[in-house]
Formats: sequence, C-alpha cells, structure tokens
Amino acid sequence: MKRAIFGAVVASSLLSVSAYAETISISCGAVGQELELCQEGVSAWEKETGHTVKIVTTPNSTTERLALYQQLLAAGAKDIDVFQIDVIWPGILGNHFIDLKEYSNGAEEGHFPAIISNNTVKDRLVAMPWFTDAGVLYYRSDLLEKYGEQPPTTWEQLTATAEKIQKGEREAGNDKMWGFVWQGRAYEGLTCDALEWVASYNGGTIVDENGKITINNDNAKKALTTAAGWVDTISPPGVLNYGEEEARGVFQTGNAVFMRNWPYAWSLGNSEDSPVKGKIGVVALPKGGEDGSHAGTLGGWQLAVSKYSANPELAADLVMHLTSFEEQKRRAIKGSYNPTIEALYQDEEVLTAVPFFGSLYNTFANGTPRPSTATGSKYNQVSNAFWNATHSVLSGNKDADAALTKLNKDLKRISRNGRW
Repeated sequence: MKRAIFGAVVASSLLSVSAYAETISISCGAVGQELELCQEGVSAWEKETGHTVKIVTTPNSTTERLALYQQLLAAGAKDIDVFQIDVIWPGILGNHFIDLKEYSNGAEEGHFPAIISNNTVKDRLVAMPWFTDAGVLYYRSDLLEKYGEQPPTTWEQLTATAEKIQKGEREAGNDKMWGFVWQGRAYEGLTCDALEWVASYNGGTIVDENGKITINNDNAKKALTTAAGWVDTISPPGVLNYGEEEARGVFQTGNAVFMRNWPYAWSLGNSEDSPVKGKIGVVALPKGGEDGSHAGTLGGWQLAVSKYSANPELAADLVMHLTSFEEQKRRAIKGSYNPTIEALYQDEEVLTAVPFFGSLYNTFANGTPRPSTATGSKYNQVSNAFWNATHSVLSGNKDADAALTKLNKDLKRISRNGRW
C-alpha cells in the first residue's frame, strides 16, 4: 500500500513538473568546439531546472550570421530566445534585446568593465559576456628550435623566419609547407586581421573614437602593402579564401610555421589526434617594425535575450548560467575560450590548461577595438567597405594608395561626411 501511495505521489510530481516545463531556444556557433561546449552547458542547465533547450546552429561566417539575425529580429520572430552575438553587435542589434540588469543580481560586476560598457546601450545591459578574444600568433616551437630562430616580435622578422623555414622544410621533402596562414577571405575576419596590421604600424583603427575617418594614411598603406607581399610567397594563394577553420586546418596538419588565429585553436591544436600536439607556442602578434606596437583585435561573444521571447525570465536564467564563473572556467579549461571574469586569469587550473592566458593577459585585457561604438548602426557598412578595400590590395587588383583613397571616399559617404 505504501509503495502504491509513493508511486502515485512520484507520478503526480512528475506530471506537475512536466506541466510547468518549458522549451526555449539558443543560437550557438560551431567554430572549433563551440557547439559541443554549448551543448554541454545547456544540458547542465536542463538537468538543474527541468526545462529543455533547443539549440539552433548558425552560419560560421559572422557576416552571414548577422544578416540572419537582422532578418529574424526585424520580423519579431520568436524562433530564438537567446542570441549569441559578436562583441561589435550591441550597437546594431541592442534595441531588440531585453535589459539583463533586471535578472543579473549584479553578476556583471565580476566581468571586465570594458566589455560590460561595450554591452550597455543607453543604460541597458543588452548582453552578458560569454567569452572574450584577441588575435594571437601561433608558431611551431619545434621548427623554430630546429632552425635556430626565436618567436618574431615584428612582421619583418616573421616574414624572414617564415621564408627560411618554409624553404628548408620544402627542401627536406614537405612541399606543402607554408610560412604563415591567416584569415584572408572578404568577411569580418579579414577586418580583424587587417585592423591588427594597420594598428601595429601605428595606422589607427579606421575610424577613431570621436568618429573621425583616419584610414587614409601612410602607415596604413605600408601595413596593407606588407601583407599583400605575403600572398603566394609565405602564404598560399588560397589564403584569400581562408576563414579561421581553413587556417587552423593547414596549421594543425603540420603544414604551416605560423598562424594568426583566436585562442580557441590552442586546445584543438593540442588534442590527442593533432599532428602538432605539444609543438605549439603562442605569443602576441608582431609589431609593425621596431617603432610599431603589438595589436590583437578585440573579439568575443555575448549572450542576449530577444525582447520577442515568450519566456524572457527563463531565457535570462539560461544566460546567467552559461556566463557564470563555473561555466566560464569549464569552457576555458576544456576549449581554451577566454573568460570575461577577471578572477579566472589567476585560477591555477585555468593557467595550467592554457598557460598563455597568464603571459598574454594584457593582450586580452587591452585588445584593439573595432570602431563599432563610434560608427554605431553603420559599423557593418564600414567593416564591409574596409575588408573589400583590403582584399583588393591583397589580391593585387589595387595598390594600397588607390584602395585607401577610395575607401576614404566611401566612408565619408556612409557617414554623411563624418557625421555618424
């Protein structure tokens, strides 16, 4: 009798839980281990709350993903409750998201203040930081040691070292070896790479923080001309169609000396089945000559809740779980995704898993920002014009002077003569 009563109570409880269980959706990227780590984090929240989450995969290309988001949000669609958004999108998409300060209980105070400021639009916290990023330089430590070279501190040193090792390895029988791979496709990734080149030669950040267009200068021209010289010498011609994963594919199979990429590539490069496991070093990206500066474009992704969501409170709870200390620590150790919580950069387990989080702390804390704040809703047009101008130089269709002169005119038109 007792067993029957207990069974009835359990059944009743389960019915009660299922009656209140909801399903929400989240968009997750799929570059590297992103999707796997998202699934694991979501699964933990499902077990904790009894609710279910549908994961919506989105294009790897940030350009294509933004276009999809704009289409969904403009229509007020309820397809996605939680959006994974780029660090440059709060100003573009922020009006479509709820204010997370109502649900955060002050959790934002533990994150990098600059990112919280970036995610705050008209005093509304439109997104919580999930992971941050800055471009870094990967190198084959075994090959540099073999050829008696040190990690380069300038682009000129990188070029010379890449040429030397590429030549030596090809003569030794690896005709697939290249000196340097990076992101050369005409998309947002090229804006990130090219901004690093320009800033490293003290050529500015396309548009300065006051909205002034600054790109048409001699240092910027030198930066793009230098990069164009890599194509089909130390970089494969196909680099002009590379995104992050194409570059990683060449480097991780052992066919590149240097690679520009984001921190996520570290854990994959050191995975059990990686041919270069244990043979990788990471340093800050080179300076543009001895008078230049190290510049790593600030990247990273945030989580935002759609104001069209039928379950904003539940969606916000998922966001707070996924951006929490414990979850960011797990993602840092397993996938080398940079935390946005400052305390994790002193965590011994995190630093053991990803040693360069400590040595490159300043790179991540002081990344070179893209001009999304100054240009606001026009940023996507600005970036599109910049990556197309850069691609025209890399492909040899224009020289840097002609490309940047035209870009300057295009940006004036986009901004209505400097007024954003």
